[in-house]
Amino acid sequence: MRIDKYLKVSRIIKRRTVAKEAGEGGRVSINGKVAKPSTEVKEGDVIEIRFGEKVAKFRVLAVAETVRKSEAGMMYELLSGTEDIG
Repeated sequence: MRIDKYLKVSRIIKRRTVAKEAGEGGRVSINGKVAKPSTEVKEGDVIEIRFGEKVAKFRVLAVAETVRKSEAGMMYELLSGTEDIG
C-alpha cells in the first residue's frame, strides 16, 4: 500500500492530501529513508513523520485497504512523538 494512503487509512493523518504533501515535502521517512507518497509500506516498517517541531515515530503492525475508525489504532504502534499530528 502507498504510504500516503496508509497514513490516511490508519488515521495517523486525517486527510490523504495532507499525507501526500508531507511525502512530497520530504517530511516522511520509512526505515530511515525519505519516502515519496508512492513508496510502498509493509508490516514491520518504521515510519517517521515531521511537522515543524513535532516528530512522531510509528511501527506498522497491519496494512489494510479499509478499516473502521475504532480499529484504526491497531494498524500501528506509537514508538515516540505525539499522538495526533495531522
